[in-house]
Parts: sequence; structure tokens; C-alpha cells
Amino acid sequence: MKFFDFEIMGLKRKLPYVQVGENLALASFVVLSDTELIRTVAPELLKRLPEVDVLMTAEAKGICLTYELSRLMGMKDFVVARKSRKPYMQNPVSHSVRSVTTQKEQHLWLDGCEAEKLKGKRVALIDDVIATGESLEALETLAKSAGANIVARAAILAELESVHRTDIIYLKEHYVFRPNPDGTYTPIESLK
Repeated sequence: MKFFDFEIMGLKRKLPYVQVGENLALASFVVLSDTELIRTVAPELLKRLPEVDVLMTAEAKGICLTYELSRLMGMKDFVVARKSRKPYMQNPVSHSVRSVTTQKEQHLWLDGCEAEKLKGKRVALIDDVIATGESLEALETLAKSAGANIVARAAILAELESVHRTDIIYLKEHYVFRPNPDGTYTPIESLK
């Protein structure tokens, strides 16, 4: 297995290259169980956020970061858009998305009770990585359908065209790759 040498805020990680399509690979950045990384990057991301009432993320990798941000902000909770409809959901709201990491259509679901927490509130959308922006757009559409006022879109990393967006907050540029026949990987700036 080959690895990409990654560093953020003094932390070093070896990220495995993972092929996710015929001509597409990622240096797999999985923060879900990396407590040290989350505790290191969350305070820096928090400094860059505007004043917000509610934090919102999509299941699953953004949850740990959103939890730590909400804890640092003294919030009692945050909102999670689920990737499947649960039997307990009352009056759920949904929106579909296709992201670069999943390579298939997914649906985001928000329980009616969670949707009420967003109504008329200043909301920051939080994720681990923003690549094509499709997942973020779906999350934003879902939040707006619940009456949220989106005041920030934030992630640890930005990839592809997202690194040029002026409407997102991120800490570091990351890469998507084309696998080469010789076993090496070439960073790309666009999926087009």
C-alpha cells in the first residue's frame, strides 16, 4: 500500500491512497476516530467562524468535528442530517446528493424536530472535507428548506475547485489524484 505524507498544524499522518473510480484516487482522510487531530484543528476552525446559533453537519465523518466545535462554543447540541430515514422521524425533510467519495446518489434526512432547531437561526455547515461541494450544497438546501440562515460553510480541508471558493472556510488544501500506470499518483485540480 502506498501513502501520502500529510501534515496539518504540526500533526503528521500517512494517508493511504484509495482508488474510488477508474481514473480517480483519494489520499484517504478519515477523521472519525482521530481524536488528536480533531482536538488540534477545531480551535483554529472556531477562530474563523462568524457568530452562529446552530452547527449542522451530515452523517458521519463531520460529526466528531461538529461535536468538538459545539463543545468549545458551549452549545448544548448540534444538528445532524442523517443518510437514511429512521422510523422515529416525524415530518422529515430530505434532499438527495451525489458526492465524489460515495460515487452514488445518497439522501440526507432531517427529522422534523431537528428542522425546528434551524428555523430562523444563523447556521454554520460543518464537514471534514469539501471537494466538489455537492454534499455541502445538499446540506445547505436541506437547512434552508427548514428555514435556516446559512452564515458559514466550514471544513478542515478543501479539494479540487473548492480551494478557490470564497464562501467557504477551511484550514488546508488537500488533493484528489489520478492513478498512473507506474503506481504513482498525480494531483488534479478538477474532475472535468
